[in-house]
Amino acid sequence: MKWSINEALSLVSRRYRFLLRSWARESSLDIGERLHATIITTGVAGAPATFLHNALLRFYASCGCTRQARRVFDEIPHSHKDTVDWTTLMGCLVRHNVSDEALLMFVRMRRCGVKPDEVTLVCLFGGCARLGDLAVGLQGHGCMVKMGYGGFLKACNAGMDMYSKCGLIGEAKRVFDEMKGRSVVSWTVILDGVVRLEGVKNGRVVFDEMPERNEVAWTIMITGYVDCGFSQESFSLAREMICELGMELNYVSLCSILTACSQSGDLMMGRWVHAYALKRKEKELNIMVGTALVDMYAKCGRIHVAYKFFKKMPQRNVVAWNAMLSGLAMHGLGRTALDMFPQMFKEAKPDDVTFTSVLSACSHAGLVDHGCFYFSNLESLYGTTPKMEHYACMVDLLGRAGRLEEAEVLVRKMPIRPNEVVLGSLLGSCSIHGKLQLGERLLQELVQLDPQNTEYHILLSNMYALAGKRNRANSLRQVLKKRGVRKVPGMSSIHVGSQVHRFSAGDKSHPQTREIYSMLDEMIRRLRVAGYAPNTASQIFAGCDSLEDDAVEEEEKELAVISHSEKLAICFGFISTRPGLPLYIFKNLRICQDCHSAIKIVSKIYNREIVIRDRNRFHCFKEGSCSCSDYW
Repeated sequence: MKWSINEALSLVSRRYRFLLRSWARESSLDIGERLHATIITTGVAGAPATFLHNALLRFYASCGCTRQARRVFDEIPHSHKDTVDWTTLMGCLVRHNVSDEALLMFVRMRRCGVKPDEVTLVCLFGGCARLGDLAVGLQGHGCMVKMGYGGFLKACNAGMDMYSKCGLIGEAKRVFDEMKGRSVVSWTVILDGVVRLEGVKNGRVVFDEMPERNEVAWTIMITGYVDCGFSQESFSLAREMICELGMELNYVSLCSILTACSQSGDLMMGRWVHAYALKRKEKELNIMVGTALVDMYAKCGRIHVAYKFFKKMPQRNVVAWNAMLSGLAMHGLGRTALDMFPQMFKEAKPDDVTFTSVLSACSHAGLVDHGCFYFSNLESLYGTTPKMEHYACMVDLLGRAGRLEEAEVLVRKMPIRPNEVVLGSLLGSCSIHGKLQLGERLLQELVQLDPQNTEYHILLSNMYALAGKRNRANSLRQVLKKRGVRKVPGMSSIHVGSQVHRFSAGDKSHPQTREIYSMLDEMIRRLRVAGYAPNTASQIFAGCDSLEDDAVEEEEKELAVISHSEKLAICFGFISTRPGLPLYIFKNLRICQDCHSAIKIVSKIYNREIVIRDRNRFHCFKEGSCSCSDYW
């Protein structure tokens, strides 16, 4: 039997397309690439009608190869590109964090006169949600309505998610209310937005109204309660979900809850998740759950537990190593981190995050020479191009060590424009070492980058106060007041039993305020006997006209410093826990010099280990000293 050339070509191309579809499902990249080479060398793909390039596009997109997918897409003649091809590439770009290119592809697609379908809009909204690009998202919504997809379930769900991720929960609700039919996914999307943007109280109303709840909805509510410190409510929901309804938490849900525990410091819930994961495991813990547990224990102040668990993990990838190294860095255990780092190469290849953790470990431990070695050899020895985060770590490292001239030279020679993190780190070092002139210059640059950030103004204001320039300090704070910009208040939280208790400076809203302040009076009295004198240098009040006014002002400053949020949290811990038990406190801002000095003495007087996690690192106060060795 004789085959014509066209018939043979059709048969071969059909076979190749079948193989590519099969290997795409299995993500068999190596075999697919070999077939691609065969297609090129034999010239089979020369005829567009074979649609082999289209099949190759889907294959590479399924394997997550954005570069190859883009190249194959560009080789397809315009006459043979359809909506599916454009959408396939857009979806691949969004899934693999190249959402900005996906949005540009949508613009090109419309200019080429190709009509998008529902899946195209889902990809577009997904890219906008990841980037927070409301402008393109609004255009997409208009396109959805204009082209008659306003009643399509998946498109509406993606549109709601886009509005929610862009912070417009009102618009998300409007789309939700206009939907003729809603799935459990629709309800879950709106629930997630309400919990994140309106709080768990409003979220619970939506949750209770849901006609059907999936595992994701339960996880959102449990995680929301953990984030807000409502341990009892989160336990109650978990118990109802698992014990009464017979549902299970998969590894994604477990990781979400553990992440919330890491952020809130809820060790009790974290331990419960650990026990649940061990009970439900078939052979061994999922590596993602194991990594989340390492991160949770480290961020809840139990670095030794995190270290032991990490050592027992049967498998460790780069993410697990990064979690461990980052945890050691936060706890000031820089030498331990550097000792572990060479062992990592046996199991995983370091990435950008790894070196951020290593440089951070050097910074917090004062290992300047080690940090300089790793940074200078990032590209030549480790094949990693220095990123913004690496420069920020180096500026912090040099600045803490008092080498501000070197730090500024590094900033000015950066191949990329320094962001507010880099410049803010240098300003923080100026505050520590009293470099007022450099601080003034940096503030001008920071105001251009982030005009709403009050932290930089407060830092410079404190520097003026420490330098005895009270008028300039007052003037700087008045500028903020006139602009209506308020300082982020310092908050400290402590977990006692199954509840989290939060305090702000001078807070008197707690039900046990009388007992807390009674304990505070006793603690300050014992501190003064031990030689403590409140450090009021950076406290700013309105100007005074007489010596008598100055005395009154100094007394007001002392009262303000004495009632800082971490001191109130410690006093509550003293009256609520057994003597000798460690206290774990979490603060949203950097601990001040006065509290740092006072808590060192408190730890000795009361024979208590007090662990405080501030915004930058952990401080473990024990027997009159701190784990940071006053290098912070």
